[in-house]
Amino acid sequence: MQVYRVSIGAACGLWWPADKLVIQVLDDSTDAGIRSLVEAECRRWAGKGVHIRYENRSNRSGYKAGALREGLKKQYVKECEFVAVLDADFQPNGDFLRHTVPVLQADPAVALVQARWRFVNADECILTRMQEMSLDYHFSVEQEVGSACHGFFSFNGTAGVWRVHALADAGGWKGRTTVEDMDLAVRASMRGWRFVYAGDVQVRSQLPSSFKAYRYQQHRWSCGPANLMRKMFWEIVANRQVSAWKKLHVLYAFFLVRKVVAHLVTFLLYCVVIPAYVLVGGQDVWLPQYVPMYVSAVLTLLNAACTPRSCHLLVFWIPFENVMSMHRSKATIIGLLEASRANEWVVTEKLGGSTTSTPAAATTTMAKKKKKKKSSSSFLAPEIVMGLFLLYCTLYDMVFGHDHLYAYLLMHSAAAFVIGFGYVGSQ
Repeated sequence: MQVYRVSIGAACGLWWPADKLVIQVLDDSTDAGIRSLVEAECRRWAGKGVHIRYENRSNRSGYKAGALREGLKKQYVKECEFVAVLDADFQPNGDFLRHTVPVLQADPAVALVQARWRFVNADECILTRMQEMSLDYHFSVEQEVGSACHGFFSFNGTAGVWRVHALADAGGWKGRTTVEDMDLAVRASMRGWRFVYAGDVQVRSQLPSSFKAYRYQQHRWSCGPANLMRKMFWEIVANRQVSAWKKLHVLYAFFLVRKVVAHLVTFLLYCVVIPAYVLVGGQDVWLPQYVPMYVSAVLTLLNAACTPRSCHLLVFWIPFENVMSMHRSKATIIGLLEASRANEWVVTEKLGGSTTSTPAAATTTMAKKKKKKKSSSSFLAPEIVMGLFLLYCTLYDMVFGHDHLYAYLLMHSAAAFVIGFGYVGSQ
């Protein structure tokens, strides 16, 4: 509701021959009021001569993947050679297609051109600033290197242009996990298709500024890849269309290390091993100082180098990420075991920023909902328990410790309490 008008307007403002462009709005909303607003906005643009179609399904089967799959089945899409995917809060510049489509036209082996995200609400609160740091590293290092080395990097689900033939060749959109974008990218890569990252093409988007929305997003982003690895492991191993090195890279470097081990090691080292060492450390157990401090500090500084304007926030970012690793580890295990929440899909709420406009009636409705949500908010027991445990370890180290880890533990204890009592993000 908060972003649909400016996003539809940006899509309708793309510079491309009118007879060769179809804007398709896939609305999976179950709220009749929102559907009527979006459909009315589409009719308004259609009245201006834009070839725009509004599509709404009778059910949400397959979630985003299901909506995209049904959208490509429409008769008026059959003649389209390329499809640009934009989430509801993404606003491309007018020249977006002019910078991406020529890359696909120049090389028939390229299946996808992925653009970079630019966050219009990064300065809204510390939570959005920390997200910006993480995602800037993702784009500046992981995506850039994967593209430059002709290696594998995943589709980000939005701000990308696909070759329709490649999409169909890979098996189309599948809703078997909550990361339909990664699923498609892995299958296309295993078919021999290449991807190009266009870092100089930026698409405006919004970060979730409420912690509740951020937690749901992180659950999906952590659970989905682990679940996808479980489902595609033998499919990748048995693949005969790509080299063994590429299969090893996807399974080991991309899935195992980055999507599974990274979360588990972060949680176990910083939230379990180091606090436990404080309690049981002595002559028989010794943890070198460089393990918890220097190695992690160097890695964090390398990550933060992609967002130099936020380097002063490292003192908040480091304990926040380490405490969040418990939530991500739990989601990763759920995905690996395909437990009850493995296919949970909660739409990431975006509160809107200075570039969005919302009708007065919708604004009133949102205000009422926010009041209701605020009064019914609950504490996060796991984070509070972690905060108590870390605080106990802090006090123990102050009295009996030798390695002076209490300052480190106190920062993490404070971060756990701040998260547990809900003082993160926009209130």
